[in-house]
Amino acid sequence: NPIKEMMGGSMLHQIISSHPHVKGSTNDDLINCLKECYECASVCTVCADACLGEDMVQQLTQCIRLNLDCADACFAAGKIGSRRTGSNEPLIQLQIQACAQACRACGDECEKHASMHEHCRICAECCRRCEQACQ
Repeated sequence: NPIKEMMGGSMLHQIISSHPHVKGSTNDDLINCLKECYECASVCTVCADACLGEDMVQQLTQCIRLNLDCADACFAAGKIGSRRTGSNEPLIQLQIQACAQACRACGDECEKHASMHEHCRICAECCRRCEQACQ
């Protein structure tokens, strides 16, 4: 399983695997999704900050908004999905769906600016990866 191989060295995989309620039986697709969520949250935060540093910041208002919304949605999905004590599958699923939707919107917006701003190109790519992992 390629995902299992990729997860082998992941600290997130290791910590979830060590959880007393998991006992080594992990959902590797979920863990991959959570890793992508955390990375996307960071990338979107940096992209929003980089947009604020651009001379044409007025034209990047929507991009900044969607970056920040996406970062928050991704971080929330990562946090909620990482909890293994008890169960709240419906909320986990809804949060991951919301994350995918935020990633789609942010990725679409960042693509509009990708030819002018490298940070937007990178962010759009990261959002697409996260959206795919959430699905």
